[in-house]
Amino acid sequence: MFVKVCGLSTPESVRTAAEAGADAVGFVLTRSPREVTPAQARELLAHVPAGLPAVGVFRHEAAADAVALARAAGLGWVQLHGDRTPADVRTVHDAGLKLIRAVTMAAAPEAFADWGEDLLLIDAAVPGSGEAWDYASVRAKGLAGRNWLLAGGLDPANVAGAASQAGAWGVDVSSGVESSRGVKDLAKIRDFVAAAKSLAAKP
Repeated sequence: MFVKVCGLSTPESVRTAAEAGADAVGFVLTRSPREVTPAQARELLAHVPAGLPAVGVFRHEAAADAVALARAAGLGWVQLHGDRTPADVRTVHDAGLKLIRAVTMAAAPEAFADWGEDLLLIDAAVPGSGEAWDYASVRAKGLAGRNWLLAGGLDPANVAGAASQAGAWGVDVSSGVESSRGVKDLAKIRDFVAAAKSLAAKP
């Protein structure tokens, strides 16, 4: 089970995610309670082990602007939310970066097609609520055989069940490992990664 811990903003939370076994870490470079500047992200990157993907998260920025900000931060991955096009995928790849393309369950059917992104992220129909949703409904999107991440309302207590219901290849968490909005709880990060990784040990 691939695990991405997102919205990190302190050296301690970055180190904890990496030591717990996360497969990727995310820094929010768009307006959010978790927002960090490219300069801050670059400083946090110093605490990311070599080879561990570090992702810059963007919401409404144009793909070219997201690429510029990610480069300024020294990040090799870009995560794009909002209404996107295949041209956005090409923009990121042409810049030599890898892409996570995020869609919500309310998106049009064509948004779930393979546009060549490195990973697809599927969020709740109303993202940002932090509430659990009908994870099993993702199975109707025909994603078998593709690498994609489940997000939205996940926490240490429900991640294993949610990922199993959805048939997810990986999971992404932010608010579900916080003690308050934007403040990461180190124990919850450890518990979340352990719970998600426990799926791999089951027959």
